[in-house]
Amino acid sequence: MKVGYFAPLPPAPTGVADYAEALLKALRAHGEVKVDSPGDVNLYHVGNNQLHAAIYDRALKEPGVVVLHDAVLQHFFLGRFTEAQYVDEFVFNYGEWLRDFGAQLWRERARSAADPRYFAWPMLKRIAESAREVVVHNPAAAAIVRKHAPEAPIVEIPHLFETPELPNLADTLRFRDSLGLAPRTLLVGLFGHQRESKRLPVVLRAMERAWEAGADARLLIAGAFASSDLERALAGRLSDPRIIRTGYLADFWRYAAAMDLCVNLRYPTAAETSGIAVRMMGIGKPVVFSDGEEIARIPQNACLRVETGLLEEETLADYIVWLVGDPEVGCEIGLRAAAHVKEHHSPEAAADRYWKVLAGC
Repeated sequence: MKVGYFAPLPPAPTGVADYAEALLKALRAHGEVKVDSPGDVNLYHVGNNQLHAAIYDRALKEPGVVVLHDAVLQHFFLGRFTEAQYVDEFVFNYGEWLRDFGAQLWRERARSAADPRYFAWPMLKRIAESAREVVVHNPAAAAIVRKHAPEAPIVEIPHLFETPELPNLADTLRFRDSLGLAPRTLLVGLFGHQRESKRLPVVLRAMERAWEAGADARLLIAGAFASSDLERALAGRLSDPRIIRTGYLADFWRYAAAMDLCVNLRYPTAAETSGIAVRMMGIGKPVVFSDGEEIARIPQNACLRVETGLLEEETLADYIVWLVGDPEVGCEIGLRAAAHVKEHHSPEAAADRYWKVLAGC
């Protein structure tokens, strides 16, 4: 069997590219896989941005196995369609009786990064119905696909984790020192493109609460802002000297090794599985998530959970203060996280499941 492989690959500025590269390497242990070349069956990586435009179009013309890295394609269509095309696609998904609502969403699209309406209408019907099989990474994504295409064959394959080469402890301690951290300072990290759905205002207010409570903690914000409006709105808070800001991290693992807590909040959610969160768990770091079906497979004692809503900020601040006062707790959570990832997220296990899906098509 020859597999055609269609995905953004490094150096494309997306976590999907890193995932696709790791999976490609693991799949080639099973058989022939050709990048950007059709095979007996094609594997398409689809996400919610224009890096996937040609891949999406080809997946419709030459149906194969589709990996949905995001279970919401709203912003993909908003970014590539005219008003008429967008409204027609919305009607295809949800019916003629909602044409006016689709037109309203188009007119108000400037709000789409944070408005829950745009996440509540994922527009998956066309790609899900045409695919020979749909691969998702978590139960929330599977439920969304099933709602749009009840007959579509769906398989859930955990997001893979490729074990990295990490700096040794001495190098990590020196690096932390270069960042101005005391030995027991809790370094909290936010990674990736900063957009409204990552809850940065909540994180900043939670950090301020923790600092007011006397917590010895610093915040690293790694990644460019996807929204200039968001960056301007937070400019005052971002100037706090206890906040470390970087752009895209070419040396991601150096910073990851130095972390004590990774924050991975999401609202509204696209039912995505965060590759960064899986990486951090894989190297034994505690991660705090927004609670939801996306993380249903993670054991309760292998991560921290925050309910989105009135107590979100307070709960996150309490976690930060708790881990500052009892760092052994964070270490224990990280060890459980690493054990879970090792058991369920290896590239070899993922590739084996993908190959069986491809062979069955």
